[in-house]
Amino acid sequence: MNLHNLTPAKNSTKRERRIGRGQGSGKGGTSTRGNKGAQSRSGYSRKIGFEGGQMPIYRILPKRGFKNINRVEYNAINVGTLQTLAEKNILDINKEVLIANGLAKKKDLIAILAKGELTAKVNVVADKYSSKAKAAIEQAGGTAKLVNEPDAE
Repeated sequence: MNLHNLTPAKNSTKRERRIGRGQGSGKGGTSTRGNKGAQSRSGYSRKIGFEGGQMPIYRILPKRGFKNINRVEYNAINVGTLQTLAEKNILDINKEVLIANGLAKKKDLIAILAKGELTAKVNVVADKYSSKAKAAIEQAGGTAKLVNEPDAE
C-alpha cells in the first residue's frame, strides 16, 4: 500500500449535487427553487425570526423589565464556610486564600454573609460584609476588614 493507491472506503463519499446544469440533469430550469418569488432569487436570505408572514413571537410578547448596567455582583461566602477553612488551620482569610481553595475566581468581588456558625478566631479581608456576618466574626474574636481599608494586608 502506497500513498498513490489509497482510496476512501466504498460508499463512504457522496458526489455533490450539481444544480442548474441544464434540463438533462434533472436539476435544471428552476434549480430546485420552485417558481418566482423572493425565495427563488439569488441573494435572498430570510429575516431572523420570520414566521411566514404571521406576526412573529418576538413582536407578540410584551417587553418586561430592564438590565441595570450599574449592578455589582458579589460572590457570596458564608460564615460557615469560613469555619471550615479555620478547621483546616487557615486563620487569615483573603481573596488569594479563597481562590486557592476554589471558593472564588480572580475577578470576583467577595461578600461575607451570616449563614452558619463561626467559633474560630479568623481575620477576614473582603469587599463587603452583611451586618450579622461582621458581628459574628467580631464576636468570635476575629477581625473583619474591607479590601480598600488601611491596614487590610
